[in-house]
Amino acid sequence: MDKHFDLIAIGGGSGGLAIAEKAAGYGKRTAIVESSQLGGTCVNVGCVPKKLMWYASEIAQAVRDAPELGVNAEISSIDWPTLVKGREGMIDGIRNYWNGYVEKLGITLLQGAARFVDNKTIEVNGEQYTAEHIAIATGGQPIVPPVPGHELGITSDGFFKLDQAPKRVCVIGGGYIGVELAGILNSLGSEVTIVALEPKVLETFDPLISETVKHNLEHEGIKLNLPFAVGSLEQRDDGIAVIDRDGNALTGFDTALWAVGRRANTAGLNLEATEIEHLPNGVIPTDAYQNTNVPGVYALGDITGRAPLTPVAIAAGRRLAERLFNNQPERHLDYENIPTVVFAHPPVGSVGMTEAKARETGEKVTLYQTTFTPMKYALNEREPRTAMKLVCLGEKEQVVGIHMVGDGVDEMLQGFAVAVKLGATKEDFDNTVAIHPVSAEELVTLKEPYTED
Repeated sequence: MDKHFDLIAIGGGSGGLAIAEKAAGYGKRTAIVESSQLGGTCVNVGCVPKKLMWYASEIAQAVRDAPELGVNAEISSIDWPTLVKGREGMIDGIRNYWNGYVEKLGITLLQGAARFVDNKTIEVNGEQYTAEHIAIATGGQPIVPPVPGHELGITSDGFFKLDQAPKRVCVIGGGYIGVELAGILNSLGSEVTIVALEPKVLETFDPLISETVKHNLEHEGIKLNLPFAVGSLEQRDDGIAVIDRDGNALTGFDTALWAVGRRANTAGLNLEATEIEHLPNGVIPTDAYQNTNVPGVYALGDITGRAPLTPVAIAAGRRLAERLFNNQPERHLDYENIPTVVFAHPPVGSVGMTEAKARETGEKVTLYQTTFTPMKYALNEREPRTAMKLVCLGEKEQVVGIHMVGDGVDEMLQGFAVAVKLGATKEDFDNTVAIHPVSAEELVTLKEPYTED
């Protein structure tokens, strides 16, 4: 085998597959190095299996809501093994697709862990390979704090290994992974408690989102203990105890789930053998064009410390391939106004500036905001709250941020994100005829600027 390539992508997840696919399409000799399964976190233990679990949990909740709408339905049980079997079958199908597609494109798959020998050489399973261009796209891995008893907890990876629904769960972490998994487990019948170091869930999001999600979580019966600095986990007769740094304990859990963030998965790359700059947390800094400080070496996705989202890694990988191999020297990803969704119950959607970020510009900030119970729940005692906020900047009121919680916001945000990307103003929104009756119409019918009383 010729061991020199035009491109080697280290990591067969979203970013690595994206750049490799494009490069091979441009006729470049391409290799992917993958130590586990193609598809990366998203396909195997992330977006795809999580969304399937979320759909199941949404259906379960809809059945509970049904009788108040005159639909006499009830849940006799949650067949977790059947759900898992179907989920894993779908994932196998995606993996098989990628394995076949990579082979069809003529991409060489090097199965194993990559280690750098020098700036231009890697080693896989004892064999050395070189390339004109090397793209590092090894993704992230869950963080488990080194506290006493940490091994008693599982991570999001472990969540997807559960063969039965746990009865009592303590989710440690109030970020997007913690909120998502807590909601799924709660709707599928688990008793859930969230603890987190921060005083709010989804603290990095706009306050409207954080406050509304807190309301909805508690309304659904999820217990919140915030802030709660976990100092240790301990196995007791009645289950796992989660103990804070002052010795206060929450007890009786059969599962503790670490959801305190993810770290760049670069520790095993032997970057010390190279001149590639990397931070103590494993992040590899890049410029706007995904270049590291070493010519011909690039970084994509979560390991860059920017917008750790699957579509971001894909977009960055494709643009990098177009720049390197398709005569588009200025092609790169614009990291501004990237939409994101948290699959809570109901979901969260956000794009652009938060209110606080907009105020940092020094320009005039105008807010438009609403909170309501959507028509879907008009006949239900259960009334999850929907909230929407437009952040507008300057005298022309350019819409620079949209923040939403509610049923359907995960789908509606995509179109509104295009409007934000194109620089739409509040007047443009006002001039758009509403669709009625849907929650999305609120975004184009907001009248009075919002001010706190």
